[in-house]
Amino acid sequence: MLPTTDPRVTFDESDTRTDEMHSAIEAWIDDLVAFTDKAKASQQFQDCLAVQSQFHDYSHRNTVLINLQYPEATKVAGYNTWRNEFDRHVQEGEQAIWIWAPIITKRCPECENSPSYHQQSDCEYDETPPEEWSKGLVGFKPTTVFDVSQTDGEPLPELETEATGDADDLVPALKDGTAQLGVTVRIVDADEWEHGDATGICKYRRKRDLQPVVEAKARSNRAGLAVTLIHEYAHALLHADITDETERAKREVEAEAVAYIVGRYCGLDTSGSAFYLAAWQGDDSEIIQERLGRISSTAQEIIESLEG
Repeated sequence: MLPTTDPRVTFDESDTRTDEMHSAIEAWIDDLVAFTDKAKASQQFQDCLAVQSQFHDYSHRNTVLINLQYPEATKVAGYNTWRNEFDRHVQEGEQAIWIWAPIITKRCPECENSPSYHQQSDCEYDETPPEEWSKGLVGFKPTTVFDVSQTDGEPLPELETEATGDADDLVPALKDGTAQLGVTVRIVDADEWEHGDATGICKYRRKRDLQPVVEAKARSNRAGLAVTLIHEYAHALLHADITDETERAKREVEAEAVAYIVGRYCGLDTSGSAFYLAAWQGDDSEIIQERLGRISSTAQEIIESLEG
């Protein structure tokens, strides 16, 4: 972990400032790669992965159903799954969330129906008996799930990714620097926040002459708020023209690496970014190094807006 007492870094010599900044940023990215590799090996991260693996990736139509019935939902599971796998219990009186569950059973290789429906169909397949058929999807049935907020019991493991340190002056400086960065920023009160568990978002307007809009959820941890703002500024500067969802993880690596660098420059402990990046990166920690140029130049641009 980085010590929270680290003073803010300064680059005073104008003749060598650019080279010094590049060297420092490259060294910090090397540190971040090392932190991330350690994070992936930690018990805390492994425990969190074990929990995450037990939550299903829901289809688009189930995601829509969940959102329509319980817009605040973050992690959903069945009644027995909450009880048996997580030692949590659905609170009395909670309304169930209905979704479609797949029906997996033996099915005819020809018509792909279950044995009972196969017998009622016009399919004439009889090369192998039903007991030798492979299992597959034959349909869907309604089933119920509940969100974690509808349960109580043992807490779920969480990764500690929040930055710490003195950021009382940094948040106003970040807001003042938005004109130079070409970003509009809004800090939204928690009771007015409409984006679920997200701590910040970056919106891209369609007209080229309008600035991207960054919104961050207000919270007492000013260091965490500052790093969220930096992360979303990085999205605004780097990713306005990217629409490919397969690039999402790579975009998050870039934005969080920028947040780590600028936060560290400002004297914050941003080593929690290692857990964040470990969760996004899969097995490829070299992605940070591969994107060094974009990460470095964007971090330098934000640092210069703070100095300005």
